[in-house]
Amino acid sequence: MRILIVEDSVLLREGLVRLLADAGHEVVAALPDASRVLEEVHDLQPDLAIVDVRLPPSFTDEGIRAALALRQQDPSLAVLVFSQYVEERYASDLIAQPGGAVGYLLKDRVTDVTDFLESIERIRQGATVLDPEVVAQLLTRRSRDEKMLRLTERERAVLSLIAEGKSNGAISRLLFVSEGAVEKHITSIFQKLDLEQDEHGNRRVLAVLAHIDATSPQAPVGPGAQQNGMTR
Repeated sequence: MRILIVEDSVLLREGLVRLLADAGHEVVAALPDASRVLEEVHDLQPDLAIVDVRLPPSFTDEGIRAALALRQQDPSLAVLVFSQYVEERYASDLIAQPGGAVGYLLKDRVTDVTDFLESIERIRQGATVLDPEVVAQLLTRRSRDEKMLRLTERERAVLSLIAEGKSNGAISRLLFVSEGAVEKHITSIFQKLDLEQDEHGNRRVLAVLAHIDATSPQAPVGPGAQQNGMTR
């Protein structure tokens, strides 16, 4: 797989290059900031872009805004946001955008190299891969939404696992229930959220998270957009 990396930490950037190369991937570019990422992706045509959230010059949200812009420029591009932070302002927009596969993993919670490489492979195969903490913060952000309050605690657990890209079979094993019970929970979730059920895992995740963030203010995207005033 052809991969482009945008990461300001030289140690982590070079570590990712080595790790991915050893795993058989081709790193076509490793950039310290997002100033030329749109041009580089256009010229190099990677299969996956791995992007940090907070990049120079302001170390606020340049990375995730660049990820949004990349998906707008090339909807087929798979994007993995790999960061220490959950940038809620843009995370739902990123996940809800139509197009290629997407992932959002937190650096501090990746404790196993094999798991990380497996996540990249799942993204390449079209899965939506989200850290549970990302899902939890997005759900909390919209916890006042009347429709979300309809869900039971078990349905919220199922929804979080769906958002991680888990299959119905995997959810049944993790929650120690039958697949039939999982299917009933999923049906109930979609009914309570007034969302149509389908058989495509990514569509389910995107639809649910799009609904969760449906009433949030829209923000400008792209590396040149106005900063949001966050501090490092």
